[in-house]
Parts: sequence; C-alpha cells; structure tokens
Amino acid sequence: MNAGALSLRARLFGSVGNTLLTVVMLALFAAWLPALLRWAVIDATWWAASPATCRTAGGACWAFIHEKLRLVLFGRYPFEEQWRPLAALLLTIALVLAGCSLRFGWRSVVAGALAGILAVIVLMRGGVFGLSLVPTDLWGGLPLTVFLAVGGIIGAFPIAIGLALGRRSELGAIRGICVVFIEMVRGVPLVSVLFMASFMIPLFLPGKLQVDALLRALIAITLFSAAYLAEAIRGGLQAVPAGQEQAAKALGLGYWQTSLLIVVPQALRLAIPAIANLCIGLFKDTSLVGIVGLTDLLLATKQALGDPQWRSFSLEGYLFVALLYVAFCSFISHYSRALERRSQPGA
Repeated sequence: MNAGALSLRARLFGSVGNTLLTVVMLALFAAWLPALLRWAVIDATWWAASPATCRTAGGACWAFIHEKLRLVLFGRYPFEEQWRPLAALLLTIALVLAGCSLRFGWRSVVAGALAGILAVIVLMRGGVFGLSLVPTDLWGGLPLTVFLAVGGIIGAFPIAIGLALGRRSELGAIRGICVVFIEMVRGVPLVSVLFMASFMIPLFLPGKLQVDALLRALIAITLFSAAYLAEAIRGGLQAVPAGQEQAAKALGLGYWQTSLLIVVPQALRLAIPAIANLCIGLFKDTSLVGIVGLTDLLLATKQALGDPQWRSFSLEGYLFVALLYVAFCSFISHYSRALERRSQPGA
C-alpha cells in the first residue's frame, strides 16, 4: 500500500472519532446522493425549453442557464457587441496564465501586462478602431468580476510591499504613516470603503472633475487589499533570517538592493499561503460592488432572475455561479500549492 493510501486511511479511520464521522458521512451520502442525482441529472431539463416544460419534468432546470447565459456572463453589455467582453476576458486569463507560468522574465511580464491592459480597455470601452463606445456602467458579469479581482491584486502588490517595508522602517514618520493606513483600512469592512469611494469622495471633488465609478471601485479594492496583503508580506519579512540582510550589507549592497533582491523575494515565498488566501478572498469580495451599482457576476444573475417566468429557478442560477467561483478559486489554490513546492530550496 503506497504512502497516499496509508495517509488517506489514517485520516478516515485513524481513530474512533474519525471512523464514526466517516461512517456517518457515508450513510448521509448513500441517503441523499440518489435523490440529488435524480434532480440534477436524470430528471433535469438541459437544453432550450420553456419554464412550463421544466416544471413538468420536476428536475433541475438547466435550460435557465441556456436561456439567460449571456445576461449572466456579460450583464447589460450590448448584445450584438458581447464578443468584445468575451475576447477581453480570454485575453486577461491568457495574460494571467502566462504570468503564472514563470517562463518569462519580469520585463516581458510587465510589458505584456501593460499591452494587455490597454487592449482590454480598448475592447471593452471602444470608441476607436471602429468599435462603438460602451460606457463602463454597461460593463458587467464575469468579465467585470475578473477585471476587478486581477486589477485589484496587481495594483495592491507594489503598494503592499511598500507598506510592509515602511512598517519595518527605522524612520518614525514613515513607519507611523504605514501603521495608520494599514490599521485604519483593516479596521473597516470593504463595503464602507466602497461606499466612501463611490459616494463620499465625489462630494469633495470639484464639479468638473469626475472619476469613473468603476475606477473608483477598483481603487477602493486595491487599497483595501494592499493593507491586508502588506501584513501577509510583513509576516514573511519577519521570517527571513537577519543574517540575510547582514550578508548583503557585507557585500556592499544598499538598502533597496538588499530589500528588493534579497529579502522581499524570500518573504514572498514564505507568504505564499497567506497571499493565496487573500487572492481567493478578493475574488469573492468583488461581489460587493453590486451594492454601489456595478453589475458583477452575482448581480447579473439576480437581474436574469428578474424575469417572472424564470424566477422560480433561482437555485439553478446560483449553483451555476457558485461553480464559476469554485473554478476560479480552485485555480488560485492549486497554483499557490504548485508555486510553493516549486519555490522550496533545492526544488
């Protein structure tokens, strides 16, 4: 018996408590699984059908997803132009995967990211190259959720590194500013930060100066994430042996060379699990932007369920959205574990 099988056996039957819990869970699965399969698969309505047909079948109405898929995925984006958010979403995912592959140097990654961001903005907003102009208040669905999550974490990283280093600075003023910012942001919920960015800040700006609502939400998410990310990175910084800095100074390296070339890379490696957890939380927290009027994936699904004929099939709609969230969060989790194994000394 291999090590994996032995480990699984120990977890499931290693003690009396584990054995009882395993038996109870197996009994529950045996009792509920047949009914669940009948509802979700056997009696389900899969393809185009009317609500009456779904009710007659008695199973899950996946035809709701078939009927409302575009509204769920792209929100209120103009129907005939929805190839553009699809292309922008695929481009964003491709850029993220290319960056995660670690096969390219940081200069190539930065250049690709800047070019990709420009291409995404052009595709989504239009107004050039013959593309019709689509204001940001019509953006929505899955692309908006992914853009906010990816943009938030990319923007938060350099800010978080600066805050983490600043909180450990020997200069009292810099350390105090970083501490105040981190503690103030961590002391309030994301909803309040979004409200401040969306409703309060415009009141203090000159009348002619208007900041796009999507940009305000992205800035709020970025700053909120940076505060939490800074603490995760600071934990990694504290775990780096002091001898690393002393050796770098002995070699004649300055503060920034020591920090950015020696200390920070090791801190990021040590903080990978915490960073991955924050990325997963950020991706899920993007659903809060619906409170300030942005049509994220969850709000787009709610709007699709506004059709009275399909309203009774909300369970199928939210299950579909849950699977999308699980897919993206699972990728982050699996990638973080692979990156952690790859970054181990001697790997």
